[in-house]
Amino acid sequence: MFVFSHDRIEASLLEVTVKDRDFVNDDFVGGHMFDLFEIPKLVAQEYLVPQWYRLEDRRGYKVKGELLLALWMGTQAEEIFPEAWHSDDASSADVMANIRSKVYRLPKLWYLRVDVFKAQDLILSDEYRLPEVFVKASLGNQARRTKVANRESFNPVWDESLMFVAVEPFDVLILSVEDEGASDKDEVLGRCVVPLSDVEMRLDEKPVRCLWYEFVKQVTIRGEKEEKIRSVGNILMSTSLEGGYHVLDESTCDSSDLRTTAKQLWKSSVGVLELVILNAQALKPMKRRDGQATTDAYCVTKYGVKWVTTRTITNSLSPTWNEHYTWEVFDPCTVLTIGVFDDSNLQGGDKVEGAKDSSIGKVRIRLSTLQTGRVYALSYPLVLLDNTGVRKTGEIYLTVHFICSSSLNTTYMYSQALLPKMHYLQNLTKENESHLRHQAQQIIIMRLNRADPPMGKEVVEYMLETVPSMWSIRKSRVNFFRLMAILEAVAKRFDHICYWRNPIIAFLIHILFIILVLNPKLILPTFFLSLPLISFWNYRKRPMHPPLTDTCLSCADTALPDELSEEFDGFPTSFSPDIVSMMYDRLRMIAVTIQTVVGDWATQGERLLSLRSWRDPRATAVFLIFCLVSSSLFIVMPFRVVTLLTGFYTLRHPWFRFKLPSMTLNFFRRLPTSTDCMI
Repeated sequence: MFVFSHDRIEASLLEVTVKDRDFVNDDFVGGHMFDLFEIPKLVAQEYLVPQWYRLEDRRGYKVKGELLLALWMGTQAEEIFPEAWHSDDASSADVMANIRSKVYRLPKLWYLRVDVFKAQDLILSDEYRLPEVFVKASLGNQARRTKVANRESFNPVWDESLMFVAVEPFDVLILSVEDEGASDKDEVLGRCVVPLSDVEMRLDEKPVRCLWYEFVKQVTIRGEKEEKIRSVGNILMSTSLEGGYHVLDESTCDSSDLRTTAKQLWKSSVGVLELVILNAQALKPMKRRDGQATTDAYCVTKYGVKWVTTRTITNSLSPTWNEHYTWEVFDPCTVLTIGVFDDSNLQGGDKVEGAKDSSIGKVRIRLSTLQTGRVYALSYPLVLLDNTGVRKTGEIYLTVHFICSSSLNTTYMYSQALLPKMHYLQNLTKENESHLRHQAQQIIIMRLNRADPPMGKEVVEYMLETVPSMWSIRKSRVNFFRLMAILEAVAKRFDHICYWRNPIIAFLIHILFIILVLNPKLILPTFFLSLPLISFWNYRKRPMHPPLTDTCLSCADTALPDELSEEFDGFPTSFSPDIVSMMYDRLRMIAVTIQTVVGDWATQGERLLSLRSWRDPRATAVFLIFCLVSSSLFIVMPFRVVTLLTGFYTLRHPWFRFKLPSMTLNFFRRLPTSTDCMI
């Protein structure tokens, strides 16, 4: 550990160099440059996990080898400060990282856009046929390709855009042009290597300059071992690192960071979030040790680019952490996520092969539901849902405090777009966005798994919810009930008025209706005045705490075991043919209801169109006579009188309502539809 006094730092860059010791001059092996403005600031209780950094030569090109180190701005209150190597001292000591909370910094991710336009002077193995070529691009373990170019010219045109997720420090982009029609196997005509350090960084929607890239191929001269590089053509392309996007690594509704990749576009923070993880109670035993059921619990908290983990409390079903963390908040409409896990790697030792940290539960807190300046002491239930059903695994006690630096700036954020403007000016397709999100998640998993100490892959996947959403009867039922709850809330209010459930309110509604009809200019003022009055009336029923996990709303407590088994099944399915047949029959039964509802809506629309199509001559003639009489009547009768009569008829007392359908409804139901022509 090396410590440098902040007051004595005059440079803006820090250089870490690796040398090979020699008797005379130490040989330069490699190094890495750090921007001091990019170094994170940590409080005394936090510990930054080391990360691997690729070594570079003096010109900035990568060399073989990586260096594991951690770098942060700290304080003298840290435990390791007295034992570290100071800039004017020579003392050192080992530090045990597993006894303190640990801080993980997410890697900086960029979107890489490669626009492939056209090629010229391509050299094919068969010069007498039209080319069937495509361009393939590879970045690390990511590979994308264009479609096969048009087969009408020897100068193919693609005009396609390929997107990748790039991570700092940057790697190289490998491009290859391949011929699909040369043989059974695609023939590589040539390759091109583009260092991402030379790629232009774009911050807005301005077009990027296009360049001709030369593709080359190594060929052997007349069977000899000597090889030579030969040019096979040029391709017009534009490459850019998109700094105006936010690289999505989780769903937007659960995101904890919505800032752009480029720091130049960042706005000032709107506040500070303080979290104290106190303790947990009544945790379920996750394993057995020495014949006793036990749990080695620790917490992982995710917000922004800083992830923190508490220390592991061993052999306790009621662990106490009392650890304090802080984050800068740039958007109040973000989510703080706390996950609780059982450590399969006791006390930070070597992991048992194949052992995974078990999930105990997860808590999400949306910052916009917190009152500014209020300290919340909350108890959240920990719930797990798997193919065996829903079960409560314990409770976690937290203290959350959102300190707002400026109420005006925080309120102003509600008028801004949720994502950076590049997501709307040059939006990504759903398919492309899903693919890029998966790639970003895999990069984060790999980086955190390579840290020291590593964060397990299963932990990161649980925090980011990397499992794709599959078909679920439970979720379909939940979404249906959510929609019906909204419609029923409106219909129930209107039904109470129409059927005079409360005569006083119904009478007042009639008086208000008459006033608004006689004075139409009062309609909008009354509408906008009624909304705050209703809100003030509901203020006494306002929620005092952020929402908790609701198993009833999720229909988790009523889901059948076979429904949950289907929900957590992979793709393709792993069930036997008999079970798949049963699930398919059940899906057909559910699809019948959806099919019927869609057909009913189509039927109603066709009946409206048939009023003027003369498919039923008598019905169309009656409709025309009705329209002519109505037009004559509305010319004579004032519009206010028509509105009053219509409103009184709709709100009429139950004494004047009949159980039989009305004449208008009977006429409408007799109109023809396209079902007569269907098989």
